[in-house]
Amino acid sequence: MVHSTSENGSAEWSVGASAIEFRLRMLIMTVIVMMGFWAPWIETWGIGDRISLLEWLALELGRLGVVRFTVATPVVIVVSVLLAAMAVVLRVWGTAYLGTGTVNNAEMKAGAVMADGPYCYVRNPLYLGSWCMLAAMAFVMPPTGALFTMVLTTIFLLRLILGEEAFLSVKLGETYKAYLHAVPRLFPLLRSSLARRGNKPHWLRAVLAELNPIGVFVTLAFLSWHYDNWLLIKALLVCFGVSLVVRALLPGNASSPD
Repeated sequence: MVHSTSENGSAEWSVGASAIEFRLRMLIMTVIVMMGFWAPWIETWGIGDRISLLEWLALELGRLGVVRFTVATPVVIVVSVLLAAMAVVLRVWGTAYLGTGTVNNAEMKAGAVMADGPYCYVRNPLYLGSWCMLAAMAFVMPPTGALFTMVLTTIFLLRLILGEEAFLSVKLGETYKAYLHAVPRLFPLLRSSLARRGNKPHWLRAVLAELNPIGVFVTLAFLSWHYDNWLLIKALLVCFGVSLVVRALLPGNASSPD
């Protein structure tokens, strides 16, 4: 259990991620996603079908008479692409301001309160972007695998958020608590009156650091129309592999502006 601070300023006890969970967050998320694609319970226990969520949703929309199947499939594809696009915006925008050194660090960092870019509208744009990216990828998984992935992803991301907020509340004190009052945790403000702190974004580094969500968007936007789920899976794997290599080669970047 860790002590956190609620958005209305009252103290509350919340279950947050441990230091080891934070350090291994990418590995944990990768395992969750791989299990979602694999979905071994389909063959082992006969739970679910070995078709993609994209195809299943289109079939269900057609079967229920909501729209014709020929219309339902493009609609579902567009929804997945919009989620992927939102992931790109949030991840690249957030990383550009926070800095790749902080984003990729294995330890929690407590510098000055970030009140620029997307952080004026939502406290956790990177985690929200990760959720959108995985929700987009879930359309390529079997329906039960997608459900498994999104439930565990949501729980794990919330644990990371609560753990970080408790850590930052202790390290940054009243300045951060005032930020908690002003900016929502996950549902972005449409407008923000928060005073900017003048941090400069590093767009090129952010784009290079966030090749994975960019690759997910490109894959879904251009390859979904081939209706070849195995092609989508292979493309997503390639994007993930390339992103790991590029991220490993990136020089460290502090969260403060150069």
